[in-house]
Amino acid sequence: MNSGPEPPRVLLGITGGIAAYKACELASLLTQRGISVRAVMTAGARNFVGPLTMAALTGNPVAETMFDPGQEAAISHIELARWASAVVVAPATANFVAKAAWGLADDLLSTLILATKAPLLLAPAMNIHMYAHPTVAENLARLAARGVRTVGPGLGRTACGEEGLGRMAEPLEIAEELYGLLSPQDLAGVRLLVSAGPTREHLDPVRYLSNPSSGRMGIEIARVARRRGAEVTLVLGPTHLAPPAGVKAVRVTSAAQMHQAVIAEADKAQVVVKAAAVSDFTPLESKPHKVKKKAGQGETVDLTHTTDILAELGRDKAGRLLVGFAAETTDVLAHAAMKLKAKNLDLLVANDVSDPQSGFAVSTNRVHFLFADGAVEALPLLTKEEVAGRLLDRVAALLGLATA
Repeated sequence: MNSGPEPPRVLLGITGGIAAYKACELASLLTQRGISVRAVMTAGARNFVGPLTMAALTGNPVAETMFDPGQEAAISHIELARWASAVVVAPATANFVAKAAWGLADDLLSTLILATKAPLLLAPAMNIHMYAHPTVAENLARLAARGVRTVGPGLGRTACGEEGLGRMAEPLEIAEELYGLLSPQDLAGVRLLVSAGPTREHLDPVRYLSNPSSGRMGIEIARVARRRGAEVTLVLGPTHLAPPAGVKAVRVTSAAQMHQAVIAEADKAQVVVKAAAVSDFTPLESKPHKVKKKAGQGETVDLTHTTDILAELGRDKAGRLLVGFAAETTDVLAHAAMKLKAKNLDLLVANDVSDPQSGFAVSTNRVHFLFADGAVEALPLLTKEEVAGRLLDRVAALLGLATA
């Protein structure tokens, strides 16, 4: 998202549909991220959600009518339109979609849509038969041709008891689309491949060798890259975390499967970020049935090395930018520097996974960036989303698309 001293500013338009209650959660999500939110409610919306609720959630007065003397004294509707970094309307009823498509301006929200130059995101919500009507499709197509983005609707049960397309997208999904509108598009069109998560090397059908990686770091890189316009493919090992919306996800389990998937996708990528914690060892033999424990007897397992995917990519980079990760517990920078050189990387991210605030299965990371020219950059403790943003800043700079 936008960086700098001032937070992004979002106008949250709320129209008269039962899904208006979800706008409360959306407002809360946005304000928790430090986004300044001002709600604009239509007369219909006030039948479902009270302005006092939205004012409490956003910390700002709610704009309701064109000619409210108190509101106009504080900020005119034109100034409100200029104030916004982005506008999201959730829910966007069929009536509002029609007004926006044809430029009608008979209330404050529809007037703001015409007056603002900020990007517009709509979250349609309506009865399934209304959404299926050709007129609604034509209106949405008309808006799309003007650059208006939509999110949803989703499949499910609507308030009228029918099943189908028409449910408003969930607040998290709407927020994610909005973050894309607020992010720089410096990676627009860049094809980026990310690997994430652990691998599992099965000893038998119920036991395996693995590590504590959750895949969160790689998932955040994929998410933030997609917000910044990249075409992202995510090769994801076994994890409870879901891949980001809008990203091509390739699910794998073993190191061999990850190797196959990464090599297959790498030819199409301009940037490869290998954030996965791939097992270095795999059993020479995986038993087809569960190995039974024998009283008083131990078990031995013969292991062999897995294929070093990063080294293979480094031997034939084919013009790709190659980024690796090093999870270390001792002499972090020394080991990372050796890995950077040995695997012919452009950039390596090193972190001390013995630090309880950094590394596996936590939401934060404290990392160093090591560059091919010998430069080293130390980052403070950040969320993994923030680390992803800093890393992609450096990737953009190495691609000549931005300055770090």
